[in-house]
Amino acid sequence: MSAQLRDIAGELAKLLWREHTVYRERSGGVVIRGEHVRRWISLAPTGGRDETLIRVGRILDGGTTAPARLEAVVPLSAGTGALAATCRRLLSEAAADVAPSAPGRAASGQSKESRRGRPKGTKRAGRAARPKGRGKHTSFSSWVILACVAGVIALYVYTVATRG
Repeated sequence: MSAQLRDIAGELAKLLWREHTVYRERSGGVVIRGEHVRRWISLAPTGGRDETLIRVGRILDGGTTAPARLEAVVPLSAGTGALAATCRRLLSEAAADVAPSAPGRAASGQSKESRRGRPKGTKRAGRAARPKGRGKHTSFSSWVILACVAGVIALYVYTVATRG
């Protein structure tokens, strides 16, 4: 099954992208990376015979992969054309999910608030200004450090005063 997935992934990669990298996952699946489009496609065997799980995700800055955004189970007997159509559909749906945070919008003069669909002067609802558990108060470890520093200073002053 792994060799069959590798062959299918090679054909699929040529259909979808001019520039691509195909490699095998530890789990026995195959990944197609399109660095120029910042997307990846994973073909993995499923429990059923003659089926593959297709997952699609983004490639983040630095080359790391984001978790899969969408997935579908497709029979391998459907052919490379049907697999390519499914991949294109998943890729377009994943791109539609990410479209509001596309880098091109920042240059268009829209503010972050207007990209999020809020008027410019409104505040975010339901989100705390600072993370929970962190307040203005000094934590216990900070007090311990301050006490140690004060102890070292007191010891220094005491030794200078007794020898002086």
